[in-house]
Amino acid sequence: MTGDASAPARETDGEPADIGSDIGDYDDLLATLDVLEQEALRKVEAGRVYDPQNERVRIKWIRIAKEVVSEKRKVKSERDLQELSERLAHIEEQRSI
Repeated sequence: MTGDASAPARETDGEPADIGSDIGDYDDLLATLDVLEQEALRKVEAGRVYDPQNERVRIKWIRIAKEVVSEKRKVKSERDLQELSERLAHIEEQRSI
């Protein structure tokens, strides 16, 4: 992933950047979050809890999983808004022709 997926569409020389690359950045970020979510859930489900210290670590993994899911929702919303923005710009461009 080469760009900040949370940043607004980049511009060059006053022209909007290629929206496809921004969507690709979102997809890359979501793929990374998927891996993090799977690992956190694996740690929660397969972790051995023999003492209070291990239980504290398990609780931290649960929190991480929760945060990853929350972040995935935000990224998906941003990606969807970016796609809708591009569609709207395309429709407005067609109407002005």
